[in-house]
Amino acid sequence: MSRPRIVIVGAGFAGYRTARTLSRLVRHKADVTLLNPTDYFLYLPLLPQVAAGILEPRRVSVSLSGTLPHVRLVLGEADSVDLDGRTVHYTDPEGGGGRLAYDRLVLAVGSVNKLLPIPGVAEHAHGFRGLPEALYLRDHVTRQVELAAAADDPKSCAARCTFVVVGAGYTGTEVAAHGQMYTDAQVRGHPLRDGMQPRWMLLDIAPRVLPEMHERLSRTADRVLRQRGVEVRMGTSVKEATRDGVLLTDGEFVDTRTLVWCVGVRPDPLVESTGQPLERGRLLVDPYLRVPGRPEVFGCGDAAAVPDLNNPGTYTPMTAQHAWRHGKVAAENVAASLGIGERRAYRHRDLGFVVDLGGTKAAADPLGVPLPGPLAGAVTRGYHLAAMPGNRVRVAADWLLDAVLPRQAVQLGLVRSASVPLDTASPELARVPGRPEPQLSTEPANSRPGSEPAQGQPASEPAENRPGGEPSEPPGPVERRPGTPVEGDS
Repeated sequence: MSRPRIVIVGAGFAGYRTARTLSRLVRHKADVTLLNPTDYFLYLPLLPQVAAGILEPRRVSVSLSGTLPHVRLVLGEADSVDLDGRTVHYTDPEGGGGRLAYDRLVLAVGSVNKLLPIPGVAEHAHGFRGLPEALYLRDHVTRQVELAAAADDPKSCAARCTFVVVGAGYTGTEVAAHGQMYTDAQVRGHPLRDGMQPRWMLLDIAPRVLPEMHERLSRTADRVLRQRGVEVRMGTSVKEATRDGVLLTDGEFVDTRTLVWCVGVRPDPLVESTGQPLERGRLLVDPYLRVPGRPEVFGCGDAAAVPDLNNPGTYTPMTAQHAWRHGKVAAENVAASLGIGERRAYRHRDLGFVVDLGGTKAAADPLGVPLPGPLAGAVTRGYHLAAMPGNRVRVAADWLLDAVLPRQAVQLGLVRSASVPLDTASPELARVPGRPEPQLSTEPANSRPGSEPAQGQPASEPAENRPGGEPSEPPGPVERRPGTPVEGDS
């Protein structure tokens, strides 16, 4: 008799945890297959440190085949799910098609970038959700400072050294905090004309920084950013983006060549193709993470609306904290459906949050206890090392080197502007010329920003006028970065 076939779609926090737990629970009793566009799990909370030149890209990329024994990896993006035929159809990295048959299916496809219908944003902004976007931002920021240092025109110099980050959630806050430190270090080696300094702006229509977190952590982050020189503007966002800068909702026009879009996400549209009931785009599941009426299908992570049993009538939020825990419960319940162990409902308890603000600064409240200064920074980095499923020694080594050596502010030129459009449905992959890309829908302009990065419409302005002075090509997307929770398994 053949062994049951388990297919997991997606290797984010939820999918990776599901695969890792199942590799232990059903070893030799079922075949586990993981479908994912890349061969790594991205530890997203440390991505801002990649953009700031602290960590090398492979440090935050944990090998799937190297850390998931007894799990078969299939590279590809899921296109559709045939629930009646029990198959998943996908496209591989070279454009070929394939399908996977299953007896149990776990949909952990996560979230994709969300665009708001703001004129010019799709053409002129870049998101921050995947490695290509982080590498592009590091090159772009480095290039702007170098071009500014050589510019004869003070206005051009100021525009190139002005960096606008929209969205004061986890990602936007950390990008601005690390970015300010990175450019300050850069100009110490290459002073700008007339004593100019890099200018970083953090915008959000929310009333405070990190609106999802406790006010004490919000105040800490706000204070650190302002002391560092970041212009924090709450109640303000972008009304229009142009090739020369951005028009803010308060009427001010800011000359800039850099617009980083960290304003919200939406569930992966793949779940819509299942034809199952949705809750605000998320696949409805029961407390055991099963899709009602489809006992062989499970959903977890950002793409699943999981009932919050601690707050009846609500669903768990789209954060890494919940996605990671969903993965473990989903794996246990999949195994239980095959007669291995017992199923259990998803419950959680928050143990606090940590936000890395660069250097020794952080905002942290493990177990609800707010920590001061350097202690918060030590706890934050200690948490990241403990939470990462691999590469811990390499990450610690990079942190040590960064503490004693100057950063290498060089452009690698590996990712061009057109390769990371804002409206991409796959921010984890750099765009390949000639390959069609799915476009994301926009959300109403009054949708509330406050977190993070997606792909698609052509930009028509001359290359020298695009942010970064790079050849124009279809751009586009938006992201939500999961928070960095101090979490305990449930």
